[in-house]
Amino acid sequence: MKILILGIGNVMFSDEGVGVHLCHLMEEKYEFSSEEHTLDFIDGGTLAERLIPIIAEYDYVIVFDCVDAKGGEIGDVYFFDFENVPDSITFQGSVHEVEMLQTLSMMDMLGDRPPTKIIGIIPEVVSETTLHLTDKLIAGTAIMEKVFLKHMDELGFKYQLKQEIDIQSIANKACAQFA
Repeated sequence: MKILILGIGNVMFSDEGVGVHLCHLMEEKYEFSSEEHTLDFIDGGTLAERLIPIIAEYDYVIVFDCVDAKGGEIGDVYFFDFENVPDSITFQGSVHEVEMLQTLSMMDMLGDRPPTKIIGIIPEVVSETTLHLTDKLIAGTAIMEKVFLKHMDELGFKYQLKQEIDIQSIANKACAQFA
């Protein structure tokens, strides 16, 4: 099975870029292997519908992104199948031009969306131009990482630590190009 790990977000707006940063973190921090699956990490940024032809090439997708949830708190982490988005979840409140929810729904209309899992977190800062991630988001990304690794294990992947690195360091590296 050809698997895509897709990070979504705008790295110029603090917590809004968490999906991109977490995607880079997992790729840089761990070495993944599987005898039956391949794995690609892609920084989807805010490309939204322009990602459709890329996503359609895969058999299975895991998306890292910001979410909003009725009754949720900043830093809360959610893991769900796109087929069964909990009623409390929305992707509203980000600065993406077109939300991933809408992009994935467009793919459903065309019949080319692969099975998709979402690992999302409620951000604190999404509209202020800053490269620094908030403390509550950083704490929540540790949970996102555990959820992701557990799911990779369930899919049959083995993984090992390549290097010890944290998400703020990844954010700093990603944003250095804008300095």
